Amino acid sequence: MKKIVDLRALVQSGADQGADYHAKPDGHWINSTVIATPLSKYPEYQGSRRSFGIDVLGTVLVEVEAEDGTVGFAVTTGGVPAAYLIENHFRRFVVGQPASNLEVMFDQMYHASLFYGRKGLPINAISAVDCAVWDLLGKLRGEPVWSMIGGKMRERQPMYATGPRPDLAQKLGFIGGKMPLPYGPAHGAAGMRRNVELAAQMREACGPDFFLAFDCWMALSPSYALQLIEALKPYNFHWIEECLTPDDYAGHRQLVEQRTHPIMIASGEHEYTRWGFENLLNTGVDLIQPDIHWCGGLTELLKIKAMASAKGRLCIPHGSSVYSYHFGITSDATPFSEFLMMAPNADKVVPMFTPLFSNETVPVDGHVCVSDAPGFGVDLSPDLRWSRPFQP
Repeated sequence: MKKIVDLRALVQSGADQGADYHAKPDGHWINSTVIATPLSKYPEYQGSRRSFGIDVLGTVLVEVEAEDGTVGFAVTTGGVPAAYLIENHFRRFVVGQPASNLEVMFDQMYHASLFYGRKGLPINAISAVDCAVWDLLGKLRGEPVWSMIGGKMRERQPMYATGPRPDLAQKLGFIGGKMPLPYGPAHGAAGMRRNVELAAQMREACGPDFFLAFDCWMALSPSYALQLIEALKPYNFHWIEECLTPDDYAGHRQLVEQRTHPIMIASGEHEYTRWGFENLLNTGVDLIQPDIHWCGGLTELLKIKAMASAKGRLCIPHGSSVYSYHFGITSDATPFSEFLMMAPNADKVVPMFTPLFSNETVPVDGHVCVSDAPGFGVDLSPDLRWSRPFQP
């Protein structure tokens, strides 16, 4: 197996950065829609997630190069801070390794960063390095990633859409729609009423069989979440997602035990590594949502999925485009996957990581067919300009 001889962390500038979903131009729904957040309790941060800085990190691109010149790459959020960690700390655990030594590389990067890491930005950075090495390994072997991790369980992966208009997603062929919850506890009874009115409106627009869900983005308290769950009972919502911070394990258990109807409790978009997900699964949540670019990469996601599968729970990764598609189509715990509606008005299908890739796979009639090309099967757009802020 060829060895890795270089590791590069690159960043870009501009308002549309691809891997950082929230770094979008003015007027895009993801930044202009009122969405409940943990900062909603402060009036000055209620209008937009951008107001408290959700788009400040930006995208980082990781390239790993083998001794024969083959290059694998992956992206994540983290921008310049992640690039610093990758070039100045994690590089030593990757350069010189055979490209197949994925377990060793992850283990060394994770344990070497325990004194400042375990969660958050350091794991984002590790995730991108890990996925880049998987991409390189596939290219060296001439195999797609899905083939290297077990092969397809289905030929097409059904997709649900995340955005403010599930009714439009239904017309595009998606199997379900997840909306951002507009209002949280700080908006009082009027906010709760408007949340429920939105649920009723979309249930009427989509009919009885299209699945609907609310994404609460860590904005609620257990008591508010339980009130919302009870209010959603007439509208047959499939799940309610990330009501609480991932660290509130007791609160998750409370939601599972005290819900009044069989709505699923979903969480984990902002959880990290197998250790965090073990704690989350032990609360009894029905569905976990690791992001392959944040949870530790594909090496760690495979372990997280195995724990979910052993407990009979669903593992539906958050976003992540082709990186998640290769995983999802092989997974017994992932009967469908998520597609983020990144068109400014959520009214059409555009590549999720626009404008990063020149050939990004997109759903057709609400389903994805995964590429047979080696690695993750995507190429960087030649129109983008990258800079390398830190030299080794």
